[in-house]
Amino acid sequence: MLDFLDHIDRALFLFLNGLHSPFWDQVMWWVSGRLSWLPLYLLITGYLIYRYKWKVIVILVLVTLLITMSDQGSVHLFKFLYKRLRPCHNPEISHLVHMVRNHCGGMYGFVSSHAANSFALASFTILIIRNKYYSVFIILWASLVSYSRIYLGVHYPGDIIGGAMLGIVLGYIVYRLFVLIDRLINNKRLYHT
Repeated sequence: MLDFLDHIDRALFLFLNGLHSPFWDQVMWWVSGRLSWLPLYLLITGYLIYRYKWKVIVILVLVTLLITMSDQGSVHLFKFLYKRLRPCHNPEISHLVHMVRNHCGGMYGFVSSHAANSFALASFTILIIRNKYYSVFIILWASLVSYSRIYLGVHYPGDIIGGAMLGIVLGYIVYRLFVLIDRLINNKRLYHT
């Protein structure tokens, strides 16, 4: 069964990775960049400041914790444990992989840290912001960032799905932690007034 799923994953990867052009190479390189989305993060932070006032400090601390958990968890709990070679490092298919700027990344790819981080941020902020338009936008954003990793030849679709699942679970856990902290803060205020 695992061999069948691995075969499907490789075939889907080769199909998706094969859909490339010089224009999309540049677009997907930018989409996958760590600092490319800084303006989006600043907009989200600005909205959270507007909506939550001083509580944004708690939210930003939790976002930092969340991204650290998803990023480090994807590496230390998955990549180093499963040791699944990235497509661009897999000797069976590496000659078929389209890479941009000859960048392959670390040796192992399961799970995708980009997918874990993107979906962690998306799921947490969806629960914090609770706006259907924002929810659709941020899920599309996380999906685009995740897809860029397949396009660039560094992750299989299964790596992306695993990373997205990890991110969603961690986003929900950290949101529940926010709710708990918020209740504690509000209860203390009630006793002090």
